[in-house]
Amino acid sequence: MSIEILTVFTILIIAVTLLATELIPLEVTALLCLGAVAVTGLVSPVDALAGFSNPAVVTIWAVFILSGGLTRTGVAEVIGNLVLKMAGSGETSMIIVIMTTAGVLSAVMNNVAVAALMLPVVMDIARHTGLSPSRLLMPLAYGALLGGLTTQIGTPPNILVSDALRDAGLTPFSFFDFTPVGLIIMVTGILFMAFIGRHLLPKGKVNGPDSGTGDWQTKYDLKDRLFCVKVSKDSPLAGKTFAETRLGSILGWDVLAITRDRKIIHNPGPADSIISGDLLTVKGRGEALEQLMQWRGLTVLEDAHDLVLPFSSSLRAAALELPEHSPFVGSSLNGLGFHDRFGVNVLAICRDKTAWRVNLADKQLQAGDVLVLAGKKRHIKALAELSDFVDFHYVSMRDLEEKYHVFDRLMAIRIADDSPLVSQTLYESRLGEALGSRVLGVVRDDQPIVLPLPSEVLQGGDRLVVEGSREHLDFLFSLEDLEIVKNGEMNIDELFSGDVGQVEAVLSPQTTLEGKTLRQINFRDKFGLNVLALWRRGRVYRSNLRDMDLCFGDSLLLMGPRSKLRLVGREPDFIVLTPTPREELRREKMKFSLAILAAVLLPVFLGWLPIYIAAVIGAACMVLTGCLSMEEAYLQIEWKAVFLIAGMLPLGAALDSTGAAKMIADEVVSLVGPYGPGGVMFGLVALTFLATCFVPTAALIVLMAPIVFNTATDMHLSPYGLVMAVAFAASASFMTPVSHPANILVMGPGGYRFKDYLLVGGLLTCVVMGVLMLAMPIFWPLALP
Repeated sequence: MSIEILTVFTILIIAVTLLATELIPLEVTALLCLGAVAVTGLVSPVDALAGFSNPAVVTIWAVFILSGGLTRTGVAEVIGNLVLKMAGSGETSMIIVIMTTAGVLSAVMNNVAVAALMLPVVMDIARHTGLSPSRLLMPLAYGALLGGLTTQIGTPPNILVSDALRDAGLTPFSFFDFTPVGLIIMVTGILFMAFIGRHLLPKGKVNGPDSGTGDWQTKYDLKDRLFCVKVSKDSPLAGKTFAETRLGSILGWDVLAITRDRKIIHNPGPADSIISGDLLTVKGRGEALEQLMQWRGLTVLEDAHDLVLPFSSSLRAAALELPEHSPFVGSSLNGLGFHDRFGVNVLAICRDKTAWRVNLADKQLQAGDVLVLAGKKRHIKALAELSDFVDFHYVSMRDLEEKYHVFDRLMAIRIADDSPLVSQTLYESRLGEALGSRVLGVVRDDQPIVLPLPSEVLQGGDRLVVEGSREHLDFLFSLEDLEIVKNGEMNIDELFSGDVGQVEAVLSPQTTLEGKTLRQINFRDKFGLNVLALWRRGRVYRSNLRDMDLCFGDSLLLMGPRSKLRLVGREPDFIVLTPTPREELRREKMKFSLAILAAVLLPVFLGWLPIYIAAVIGAACMVLTGCLSMEEAYLQIEWKAVFLIAGMLPLGAALDSTGAAKMIADEVVSLVGPYGPGGVMFGLVALTFLATCFVPTAALIVLMAPIVFNTATDMHLSPYGLVMAVAFAASASFMTPVSHPANILVMGPGGYRFKDYLLVGGLLTCVVMGVLMLAMPIFWPLALP
């Protein structure tokens, strides 16, 4: 084994491990592969970057834009609605029509876009017919995946193998070369799901026709998280606004309604006041009150000012102003991740001669605000060089005390040796969260720990310097006396009456919110809604939602005024699953988008233009005619897939050029070669099906293509049937929810669990494999002519 082969195998193993575990973003793994093969000399630097101009990559992003144009002009919705009206009321007929419609649309559109487009329509059908969504949504996703097998542009693997044939000096596949076998697989898959697979789907809760709530009460099971709190005359909550009580930060509670004088006030805001006699309807954990006991082991010290002195040699303080052009205006410190981004703490925000020194994390920044900061010298110096701030100047310790009165809000607390907080990290203790500030420092054995990280483990005897006062701590202790009213017969429907309702929404494929928390995007302030629960990959979350990173496919149960709920339906970041006005379509542009699609496909059919040139021209025309704006076109492109493919292509080239692909092919031949051409195809297809459970399909095809070509050469077989079979196997990603974004998209709304995909998708995979083995040799003989 040469050093080059050993090197490329090392890169391959590391890459596959990172792709399967997603320890780092997939596209970052791909770019690291690109760099690795270039640095090690396996490919030239120019060839390493060639993936970004590769015809397959260009075709893929252009098809995303074409698909977006058809969606925004209403073409796909009109076709979908017309066909679905023919579905009838029988479950079998509905599954056949839904899967057929999704399959036909996926032949010329991105299959994730098709699933996202039809998701609300299918939910409406389930609601009106009384069927559970779990009976229809998995067939929708699988129909979209099966339809992508039927044309060259139906799915990225088909595009990639066509380009791989061209690179190998062979005639690439044409637009309809995939259709005969792909159509047979699609029809067989639909029939399997309609007559066999549907019996294996979870039944869910069947509701009466036109039920407005669906089975969300069963799915999210909110009753275990709803209770009432009585506000007595001497309650610590009486006379305070909800913002002042900070029940969400301290206890993780959301107040959904107030019962006052026999009237219900729904969805109270932060500025609303609490008065004695109120009955608060709360979502959260009642046992959170018991967790307040852990702070009983804290002792307030009198020497907060003296404790600051050990930090003064390591810290610098500064003040700076936000100009009108600053990108930070309108955001909050928490939304910006200010501390993690710049490594400093904001001690105060000064605005119009008023200084705020506590509860700063969620305060919206305005132009002209002066931020008073403290941090390590190198971090403060780095801020001085940024153009996003003006009027930067250093602040002395004396000014901190006399001008900004920072020390007036400092408190020193000591952790007892037997405190429950001992051995907890700062993050786990939620101490800073409860006090509405950060822990500025820890003194341990007379040694200062400056700006401790959230992972810092607390020890008995630690002295903590925090922003706050004894009154803050006393308020925390007083919350232990809150009176929880046991109400086991609470009627959830009473929360959704009059002008208040609920909707279920999932993050769309084009969402910009993935990886952000509800707090960072100021969800409550921006949309005026409460997030009651979140469904993610088979599990429901109902507490402490605001600090969870949002993921594509998350299903959110939202509550609030119906006018606000209607606005969410028009947000491109969400797909609302209940009947609300959705994002307005440009139906007047429909004729243009259809004409552009015809103008793209016709020259490809006739052989006048290659697909990548026709698709790029069509994408440009979608923007030129106003079917899409340029910003919308950028959002339609799945950039993760583009970078993933472009970054992995050099590794595929290195596998081929170093002889590593031939070595793998030799092993494949020695293992399955004795079983003949059919055995070789079965081995490659089975390996691909298995790998789709762990490796993204686009990256998998890039790695498998050189192995397939070398195997075909060694066995003296035609590569066409083998490479098409592998492309179909990669695209038919049914077995796990993470195998394909379309599977993730329907997981939350359908209430599916991992085992549902494994059971139904696993059997469908076996059916597809059987059909593939029978049909492929008929249309694409494996033997060379």
